[in-house]
Amino acid sequence: MTRFNHAEAINELQELRTTNERCCERVVSLAQRIIDDNYISTLGDQVWPFYEQAAIAALDAQNFTLANHRFTEKSLRFRRLLGMRYEAQGLLDEAQEVYDSILKEDETNLLASKRQIALLKARRKDHELMEALTAYLDTYYDDCEAWLELCETYASKYMYEQAAFCCQEMILLQPSNHIFYLKYAEICYTMNQYEMALKYYCKVLELCTDHVRALYGLHLVSSQKKNANVLLNRF
Repeated sequence: MTRFNHAEAINELQELRTTNERCCERVVSLAQRIIDDNYISTLGDQVWPFYEQAAIAALDAQNFTLANHRFTEKSLRFRRLLGMRYEAQGLLDEAQEVYDSILKEDETNLLASKRQIALLKARRKDHELMEALTAYLDTYYDDCEAWLELCETYASKYMYEQAAFCCQEMILLQPSNHIFYLKYAEICYTMNQYEMALKYYCKVLELCTDHVRALYGLHLVSSQKKNANVLLNRF
């Protein structure tokens, strides 16, 4: 029987943290052995990254026995993991309370903010989601994914002016991304701003010449403008 090499296991876990690979079953197996063999004391300043890695892997693998290890810690990092454990167990109210408490102490906590936003979206609490995304973007303005999430949430509530503003911010942040121009064009079309929609559909086609949705949008705008001209001529 091959003897378990703790040093190699620790190095493997460090490599997985560096490459951001989850490999939950492998991490759980190695971490459980290191904990069971009381090898934690050899980790030095790597002990907390180890605990975090082990806890996340345990949650992925639904191994709540390992996930509960060290959850008595009161640090913000481990409270966030506690929130993730509650999420994995379906205890969404408890998870929300954890994230809210973290953000009361540290409103700039990036990971807790993202978990809170994901949880609000999953629970379809759109009003609270819009508030959370707005607060998040006050701190992390250059997060295009958050702007897109806020845009789509506004649009789902027929708040098209606010959704259009989000598109403008995304275009400023990533002026070469044709998807943002397309979304802005579609919102302008929905608001009957046909000249603006036409401009941005054309911009999409400048960046992506064979984009089918942009071509179709261009056709719709042209049809609307033609119908408007016919009505004007009648009068």
